[in-house]
Amino acid sequence: MMNESNNKNEDSDILHVLVIDDDPRLRRLLQRYLSENGFRISGAASAKEAREVLEFMQPDAIVLDVTMPGEDGLQLTHALREEGKDVPIILLTARGEPEDRIAGLEAGADDYLGKPFEPKELLLRLRSRLRRFSQPAVTDNIRAIKLGDMEFDPIRNLLIHNNDIIHLTGGEIALLRVLANRPNEILSREEIVQEIGMEEIGERAVDVQVTRLRRRIEDDPKQPRFLHTVRGKGYVLKPSYS
Repeated sequence: MMNESNNKNEDSDILHVLVIDDDPRLRRLLQRYLSENGFRISGAASAKEAREVLEFMQPDAIVLDVTMPGEDGLQLTHALREEGKDVPIILLTARGEPEDRIAGLEAGADDYLGKPFEPKELLLRLRSRLRRFSQPAVTDNIRAIKLGDMEFDPIRNLLIHNNDIIHLTGGEIALLRVLANRPNEILSREEIVQEIGMEEIGERAVDVQVTRLRRRIEDDPKQPRFLHTVRGKGYVLKPSYS
């Protein structure tokens, strides 16, 4: 059953997190803990309930269990991305293998936390993803980057095509921001991992985000015009101008 915490302060500036988990004990724990740390929380026990919540509100972030009956967390993540929802998503799962984490990123998640975990770790990751998602790049001289008919605005974190916004996930924005800050410069996977905060998942996570980003900015992702792989070295963004 859907449940929303009753914060005394319903100020619109309070960030709203949707927690989706079929374990009522864990869901209540996370709702209470995150609420006590300044978030407004809604809860759902299944993908179906989550969709009902999403019909009338847009959360600032989603914390989502992978293993649920019916539509699981990976399927829901993929569906939300296909629907154009670019809200940060953190997956929770007892599956801790690197392949499972990569599958989560491929589905469109921004982070992955293995169970069991300390609530404080989730809180720190949640704040980190929200910060990366919402804040402009901290740079000295970066300016808009032209990618054919598209333009990336690093101040507003927006990819624009003919005045239309192309929705990117938090991970895609973080990657594009790092590459756009150093155009025509080869960046190793290790450098990118450190810049976008994927140390826990590793360098393969960079490859996943590159694949996803190419689908957004390239006419033919298999023959990229802008985001190139430099074998044995890393990746380089070659804009129309820099």
